[in-house]
Amino acid sequence: MAQFFKFVLATIVGILLLMAIIIGLFVAAVAVGGKQESKTEDNSVLKLSLNVPISERSQENPLEDFDLPFATPIELKTIGLLELRQAIARAKEDAKIKGIYLDAGNIQAGWATLEEIRQALQDFKQSGKFIYAYSETISEPALYVISVADSIFLHPQGSIEFNGLVAEIGFAKGLFEKIGVKPEIFRVGEFKSAVEPFMLDKMSQANRLQVTAYLNSIYNHYLQGISQSRHIPVEQLKQIADGMLVQLPREAAAYNLISRTAYYDEVENLIRAKLGIDQKKKINFISLKRYAKEQPTEEPGSYSKKRIAVIFGEGSIRTGKGGQDQIGSETIAEELRKARQEDKVAAVVLRINSPGGSALASDVMWREVVETKKKKPVIASMSDVAASGGYYMAMGCNKIFAHSTTITGSIGIFGLLFDASKLLSEKIGITFDRVETSQFADLGNPTKKFTDQERQIIQRSVNEGYETFTSKAAAGRNMPLDTLKKYAGGRVWTGEQALKIGLIDQLGGLEEAIKAAAKEAGLKEGEYVVRYYPAKKSFLEALQSVSDQMEEQQWKQRAGSLYPLIKQIKELVSYQGVQARLPYEVNIH
Repeated sequence: MAQFFKFVLATIVGILLLMAIIIGLFVAAVAVGGKQESKTEDNSVLKLSLNVPISERSQENPLEDFDLPFATPIELKTIGLLELRQAIARAKEDAKIKGIYLDAGNIQAGWATLEEIRQALQDFKQSGKFIYAYSETISEPALYVISVADSIFLHPQGSIEFNGLVAEIGFAKGLFEKIGVKPEIFRVGEFKSAVEPFMLDKMSQANRLQVTAYLNSIYNHYLQGISQSRHIPVEQLKQIADGMLVQLPREAAAYNLISRTAYYDEVENLIRAKLGIDQKKKINFISLKRYAKEQPTEEPGSYSKKRIAVIFGEGSIRTGKGGQDQIGSETIAEELRKARQEDKVAAVVLRINSPGGSALASDVMWREVVETKKKKPVIASMSDVAASGGYYMAMGCNKIFAHSTTITGSIGIFGLLFDASKLLSEKIGITFDRVETSQFADLGNPTKKFTDQERQIIQRSVNEGYETFTSKAAAGRNMPLDTLKKYAGGRVWTGEQALKIGLIDQLGGLEEAIKAAAKEAGLKEGEYVVRYYPAKKSFLEALQSVSDQMEEQQWKQRAGSLYPLIKQIKELVSYQGVQARLPYEVNIH
C-alpha cells in the first residue's frame, strides 16, 4: 500500500510540475508578445541562417526562445519555406534592406525545396541588391543554393564537399532473419521497391535502374545550376567532382566554386564597405524570424477579394487527423470541402510533400479533389516528393506542377505483414493456440505462419488496389490505361522525367501553381489574395509537436547514419491496410 501511495504522489507531483511549466511558458509568451518589436532600420542586411530543418511552413515552437537543459536551441528550430520565400520577396522591395547575408553551409532540405530557395534568391538579385554567403563548411546541397550569391566566402580552415551525389538505402533483411521474423510481401510492379529493405540485402536490378536514372537526373540539374551561377562549364564541374580536385578551401577558390577564403570578421568588413559605413560601426543585421514578424497579416481591402486557397499536405499519409510529419486524410478532406463550399474561394492549390502511405487515406483525399474540381479549379504543386500516395492526391487535379528534381510517380501499391511465429516460439518461448469459427478468421495474424491460400487472398486485394490506382491515374491524366501502366509499376521519376511522359503538366514551384490557379479561375493579379490552410497549431498542439521533434532528434543523435533505416522500421507500426508508399528513406547526399 505504501508503494501505491508513493506512485500516486509521484504522479500528482508530475502533473503539477507540467502545469507549472505550461503556465510559465504561457506567461513568458505573453510577456515576449507584449514587447514592441523594433522595426527594420535603414541600411539593414537580412541575415538568413538556414542550417536547420526546412519544412513547407514554419511550425509554432513555444520553447524556441528558451535555454533548455535537455535540448540545444538549434534542435528546436525549423524554418518554413513559405515564410522564408515571403521574407526574401519582401526584402527585394524593402528600401531599408540593402542586401542578404546567407549562412547555409549545412542546409537541411530536399532538392525541390533547395530549388525554391535558390529561385527566390535569384529573384531578389534582380533588385540590384547584394547577396554575400559565408560558411565554415559547405555541403553539396548548400553549394547549389549559395552559388547564386554575388560572393561566396569559406573559412580558410573550413571544408567543402564536391564529389558527386550518392543515393543510399538501408536494408533490414539480416536483422529480421536474426530475430526470427519473416516479412510477407505483397506488391504489384517490379519497381515497387518500398518493401525491398525487408526482403533483400541490396537493391534489385529494377530498383537500381530507377535510382540510377533519377539520381543522374537530379545531378545533371544540380550541375547545370552551379554552372550557370559560377560560370563553370558542366563538363569541367564533372571533372572536378570525378577527380576529387577540390578537397581544401583554397582549391575551391582556385576552381571558382567559391569567391575566396575569408574569416568572419573579414566578411563583415566587406559588408560594411558595401553598405558604405565605417569599419567600426555595427552592421544592422535583421534575422529572418524578426523580419517575418513585421510582415502584415492582412492586405488592405483583402477581405472583399476572391481567394486562392493553398492547402498544405506534408509527411506520410494516414487515416484520420494526422499529426507531426503526417498527412491526415480527414484533415485534408475537410479543408477541401470547406474550400469547395466557400464562395470567396475561387480556386485551390494542393501543395504536396509526401512519400505516400495508406492507399485508403489517399483515395479518400482523391475523392475530395475530384468533387472540388467540379466546382472550381484545383492545381497540384509538388514539392520535394509527391510519390505513390502523394501522386494519388495530385492525379485528380486540373493541372500538376513539379520541380525538375521532385520525386514523383511510383504508381503502385504493396501490402506488408509479418510472420513472427519463429521469434515468439524459438527465441522467446511463447506459443499460441486458437479456436476458429471460420477457416480464415485469423487472417494476417503475426503469431502463426501464412498459408498459400491466405497469401492469395491478400495478393488479390493488392492487385485490386493497383487496378484502381492506375485506372484513376489514367483518367486524371487523360491517358490510355495501357500507356499509363508503362510508366507505373511503382517506378519513381523526377519531375523533369515525369513531364516528358505526361505524369505532370508543367515545371514550376508554388508561385507558378498559384498563378495558374488564378488564371483557371479567370482572375487577374490584384483581384485575389492567397490564404493558407490548415490553420496553424494551437499552443498545446505546438508543444506536443516540439516534444515529438525532440524525440526524433534523440533518435538521430543515437543512430547516426542508421537513422533512415530505423525510422523506416518504426514506421511499420503505422502501416494499416494496403500501402501506396515510396521508399522515401533513400538518402541522397
